[in-house]
Amino acid sequence: MKMLIVMLMASGSAIFAQSQAQSEVSIESPKPPPVIGRFVRPFHLEKRIVPPPKLVNTPRLQQLVRSGNLYLTVQDVIALTLENNLDIAVQRYGPFLARENLRRAEGGSLLRPIDTPVVSGPVSVSTAGISTNAAGLVGGAGISTGGGVITQVGPGIPGLDPYLAVQATIGHSTTPQSNTQLTGTTALTNTYRNLFFQYGQTFISGTSMYFTLGDSRNDYNSGYYLLNPSLSGYFDLYFTQPLLQGLSPGVNNRDIKVARNNLKSTDLQVKLQVVTTVSAVLNLYWDLVSFNDAVRIKEQGLKTAQDLYEGNKKQVAIGAMAGIEVTRAAAEVSQSKEDLLIAQTNVQQQEIVLKNALNRNGVENTWLDDVHIIPLDHIEIPKADEVRPVQDLIEEALTHRDEIDQSKINLESSQIMLKGNKNALLPSLQAFADFTSHGLSGPANAVLVPGVGIPNAYFVGGNTNALAQVFRRNFPDYSVGFSLNIPFRNRTAQADFVTDQLQTRQKELQLQRAVNQVRVEVKTGLIGLQQARSRYETAVATRVLAEQTLEAEQKRFQAGVGSVALVIQAQKDLVGTQDAEVQAMANYTHAKIAFDQALGRTLDVNHISMPEATSGRVQRESFLPPELPAKPVGPAAMKLEGLR
Repeated sequence: MKMLIVMLMASGSAIFAQSQAQSEVSIESPKPPPVIGRFVRPFHLEKRIVPPPKLVNTPRLQQLVRSGNLYLTVQDVIALTLENNLDIAVQRYGPFLARENLRRAEGGSLLRPIDTPVVSGPVSVSTAGISTNAAGLVGGAGISTGGGVITQVGPGIPGLDPYLAVQATIGHSTTPQSNTQLTGTTALTNTYRNLFFQYGQTFISGTSMYFTLGDSRNDYNSGYYLLNPSLSGYFDLYFTQPLLQGLSPGVNNRDIKVARNNLKSTDLQVKLQVVTTVSAVLNLYWDLVSFNDAVRIKEQGLKTAQDLYEGNKKQVAIGAMAGIEVTRAAAEVSQSKEDLLIAQTNVQQQEIVLKNALNRNGVENTWLDDVHIIPLDHIEIPKADEVRPVQDLIEEALTHRDEIDQSKINLESSQIMLKGNKNALLPSLQAFADFTSHGLSGPANAVLVPGVGIPNAYFVGGNTNALAQVFRRNFPDYSVGFSLNIPFRNRTAQADFVTDQLQTRQKELQLQRAVNQVRVEVKTGLIGLQQARSRYETAVATRVLAEQTLEAEQKRFQAGVGSVALVIQAQKDLVGTQDAEVQAMANYTHAKIAFDQALGRTLDVNHISMPEATSGRVQRESFLPPELPAKPVGPAAMKLEGLR
């Protein structure tokens, strides 16, 4: 079979995946108009669009099909998993969500929950016949990072995005007058317009400022106003600064720090999903290899049973054997057919599970239902396993396991939030300052009532005169002061502070638990690998002995000193030992995959690049067999009806 694979690889054509330059997940930002765009961009008014998810498979899947068979090597399985697996595709959105959450925090808003749990991945079918786990799925909601910290208590987070407010009003009002001595009319009308501009911003220090520029024009139907229409303007500059609660930048930017931590955590979450899914799919692949080997063993067992059955019939026909021996041989043939049918069923179900893990749109890919998977790699047990002190392996695992880094990040985020809640125990002390300047101008009233007075020439003019008065600060206002708010008992802040301390202590213990768990997984993984090797070596030795026993019983039977029952039992024992050997090989692959996962080696061992994994664009060669004639291959080619 190795020679066949080499020939197929040598004569096949190489497939190259698309470049990883463009990520599967993206956020499109349309280009704004040149002039207007430069003005509105600081205010984040651009419209960004997230394209629909990719629901089609990469060309690699269909290009690996030849004559109704999907030829797969281990590297092909890994490439298809990185390109098409939906669990990994879902997790790719995590870093983008984290970046938008950071963007939100930098604007001064609360964090949103964005945690996407790691899905454990598909599992193989049962080997006891029709499997109830044929869907290949696992229960539960997955493994959460615990990093989606949301600020809901403590001092308020200042809004850091500046704002510009503009208001314009025009109108006309009519007010009946009961005393004509003040306005000279029984119905005072005013045609007015008001303009209002305000710019404000809050800084990370908690300092808040805004300045306002206002202008109004009032035109009355009265001769008692010296300036008509009158033009008034003002400029107001206002500052506030917290002096106790909310003063520290470390308190005000705690959401930003946590959002940055969550960004790191989501990157690790994608990596964890890749490791988890690739490990699960590799287990599916090697189990399919062992299931195919089991079919081969059962076919050989059936052939041996049929040969014995035919030989016994001939012996009975010439009177050299009792008729009961034919019945016994026929019963063994029937049992062998049942065993073969179960083995074929396992292969069929396992193919369904594996194909589901390697493609995105199984419902639409109806052609994939009729395709059979042909594994090109076979299980090879190395002559020896890595021999290193357990403590060295644990140190390696603690350095490379992403779960440890995530626990540290979550602990750091809790400590950041704890600092904010501690600040909430302080009283609220605010200092403020207000600087205002006024201006007044307008033309002399054309219908000025005699005796009312003469307008001061300083005020006669237009908008330019009013604004000049404002900026010369001819009519200034000043005010400074402070505001102190001392809550008695302050039970809410105290409870929040203690709650955060308790949660921080929990995360410290969770970090230690993660470290302990890594130690346990490394030790148990090493023991499991050693046990799997011992079981394999024992299974090989047992199979060799079973072959020798069967050969001896067959010779004794041919010499007339043995019995059919002993031959049948020897055949059963040989098939059982062959099954045990195949299962031991499969168990070794599971143990090796789990050991690599415990040490944090999965990506390195399988030559997986995280840029390729995060982009969904794998750049590696896939070697295909040449075009083959349409010939049924796989479990479907076996005549199930004839075996029943």
